[in-house]
Amino acid sequence: MCRWIAYSGKPIYIDRLVTRPASSLVVQSLNAKFSFRPDGSILATNGDGFGLGWYMHRQEPGLFKTAEPAWANENINEICAQIQARIFMAHVRAASTGAIQRTNAHPFKYQNWLFQHNGFLNHFDILRRDLMFEISPEYFGYLKGTTDSETLFLLALTYGLQEAPRASFEKVIQRVRQACEEKQVPFDLVMSCALSDGNMLYTMRYSSGSFVHSQYYSAHTECMKEVDENSAEVPSKSIVVVSEPLDQTMDHWNEMPAGAFATIHEGKVHIETLKA
Repeated sequence: MCRWIAYSGKPIYIDRLVTRPASSLVVQSLNAKFSFRPDGSILATNGDGFGLGWYMHRQEPGLFKTAEPAWANENINEICAQIQARIFMAHVRAASTGAIQRTNAHPFKYQNWLFQHNGFLNHFDILRRDLMFEISPEYFGYLKGTTDSETLFLLALTYGLQEAPRASFEKVIQRVRQACEEKQVPFDLVMSCALSDGNMLYTMRYSSGSFVHSQYYSAHTECMKEVDENSAEVPSKSIVVVSEPLDQTMDHWNEMPAGAFATIHEGKVHIETLKA
């Protein structure tokens, strides 16, 4: 049950959200508060890798990934303190499928696209072969790791992600449901995702059942203040999306509805309902 953060807005140094706050993403890698297992217990540690993707001046994003825990790699602090970005996402991994290795760390990249995921596809070991064969040859060569997350991303590309992001993930969900029926296993898919093409930031919160991972967003310039009074304000017309709030009072955070697909641009959040 991973933790992630995504930002869209005026350029800021990445450390303002990822490493500096008292409840930063790096802190959450050791002590998450909202990372619940299906049985209701908390999975506090997310130590199976770290990744950072960002957009600033170029069309294609920068990408840094490591299999090391976020708290154990000093380079993370140095990189985040020196990079400014107008869109970025960062992720700490708690492995559910796939080995602990760099290729399985998020975000995943294809040309100008980035994708990161918190969730799981149960019975992926049974479904994997059929779903991988569904990936278009155009994208199959980009499959480097062994996670359900990367497979879902490449399926979305196969189904038209670059032209219609929401519709592509609706097709992914439908194809996974079909594969579960064909293999006679329960359809059990949970997805809390962020993706971007460098212009728009998109997020999705979906579950095939009643258990769904947390996701919150804020447009409030002081969304960091309650947890760290020394934090600078987030620029106006900027949006922060997180797996768990950085403000312990919850006053500045809105819960993303279950079944939602959100398009974020120029300080606005447009929420649609997934048809899946």
